[in-house]
Amino acid sequence: MSRRKARLTGALAAAALATALAGLTTALLADGKDPRPHCCFTNARYVGTCEVDPDKDETCATILEYLNNPQSQGKAYCGNTSVRGGWKSVPCEPKMQQD
Repeated sequence: MSRRKARLTGALAAAALATALAGLTTALLADGKDPRPHCCFTNARYVGTCEVDPDKDETCATILEYLNNPQSQGKAYCGNTSVRGGWKSVPCEPKMQQD
């Protein structure tokens, strides 16, 4: 096989793989199986566990950074708390299923 054909074959295979991955991602999101994890945080000055479902442009780390930044404002995490600083990420407890 010539180099030109090998490059063309490689490019076509890469394009096919990219298309398949994009379709899989779209299918997962359409089925409601969002790959972003649910985030949970605690703070000694906050009663209970703060649970947050990150938006498309957020991660648990960026939310934690926001909660620990004394200058942050504008988002309604944790019941719109004004508590800033001292937040820690914790594992989320599984929700009990109701019949």
